[in-house]
Formats: sequence, structure tokens, C-alpha cells
Amino acid sequence: MSVIGLAVAWRDRFDVAALQTWVESAGSAAPLVFIALYAAATVLFLPGSVITLAAGVLFGPVWGTLWSLTGATLGAALAFLIARYLGGDWIARRAGPRLSRLNEGVAAEGWRFIAFVRLVPLFPFNLLNYALGLTRIAFLPYVLASALFMLPGALAFTWLGYAGREALSGSEGTVRAILIALALVTSMALLPRWIRKFRAKPMPDAYFGECDRSFRRIVTGGLRGDFSAVSVT
Repeated sequence: MSVIGLAVAWRDRFDVAALQTWVESAGSAAPLVFIALYAAATVLFLPGSVITLAAGVLFGPVWGTLWSLTGATLGAALAFLIARYLGGDWIARRAGPRLSRLNEGVAAEGWRFIAFVRLVPLFPFNLLNYALGLTRIAFLPYVLASALFMLPGALAFTWLGYAGREALSGSEGTVRAILIALALVTSMALLPRWIRKFRAKPMPDAYFGECDRSFRRIVTGGLRGDFSAVSVT
């Protein structure tokens, strides 16, 4: 767990420009390196939004979404297994009272609750991966639900990164890329409210207030990404 503590302390130096340097130096193996970096960052509590933005910068919106989703799913699976078999006590202390909330949700709804917490950012993404390893959800439903329902967020933030790259390069497709990115990010911002209307079991208002704050932090953090330091040649 000391490795995780060191990674958390180093997270402020983890940005799009650094990722671009590491990945581009890998040549044809860049997608594999990117997936491995994403998985490792997820396990080490480094910010996933930065890596997803970088996917759009490095690989474009389609391949970037695929590689970032693959890396996020792999990292989520590893964190789940670490919590379940190795670091349960440390994760339980870190999760605090949120763990009982997760246990209740999984017990009541199973994989559907996993889908809900992947679509609605009520819990910090990296901590959530570990905390879910301490619930009764089986590994396979957890991985499948996570992969499927992390897709909208991966798509939105990859497009946001791609739009930033296009804006810096002065490409003819800049306006189109920005409009698509804004539409996707806006949809993600509204998604919690849509889900709230259609859920059979309503969630307390406090949950959605927390969700709105979490999403604003993610988006503003992404918009502050160091695109100015990223090469677009």
C-alpha cells in the first residue's frame, strides 16, 4: 500500500503531455503501452480523466475510446481482485461509511447497481473499483457491467481530448469536434437526472447533489488539462 501512497503524492505531475511522451516513444506498441499505463494508473489511484483526455489527443475519438475503455476495465478488474484477496482492511478503512452504502446497493440490485454507479459518479472512480471488491458482486458480472457502462464516460472525455487537439492544430474539423464533445459532455452531465427519473428505487437528493459536484470537478479538471503543452504535429 506504500506504493499507492507514493503514486497519490505524485499525481499532480501526471498530465497529458507526460503521457504523450511515454506513449509516443513506444512506436507501434503505443496502444499496448497506453492500456498498460491506464490499468496501472487505475490501480495506483492516478486520475483517469487525464488519461482518457490523452487517449483522444493520441489516438483520436474512436481508437482512443477503445484503448481507454480497455485500460480502465483492466485496471478496475485488477483493483477489484486486489481488494478481494489482498488489501481488504486498508480499502475498508479508506472507503469508510460509503462501503455500507455500496454493500446495500449490490445486495438489492446486483449488476444493475454496478451499472448505476458507473454511469453516475457518486463515488471516486479508483476507490470505487477497490470498494466493490469487498461487496458480494461476482467478478464476471462486475467486469462486464463496468466495461459496458463506463463506455459513455470514456467516449465523452476522449472526444473532449480530441477536440482540444483539433483546436490547437487549427484543423478544419475543429468546430465539428468541439460541438460533438460539448454534446457528449452535456449528455453526461444530464445523465444522472435522466436515470433518477427512470429508476425503480429513487435515490436520495443528497446522492445527486454529490454527483453534480463530482461531475463538475471531473469536467473542470479535464478542461484545465495541459493541452498547451501537447504536441499536435
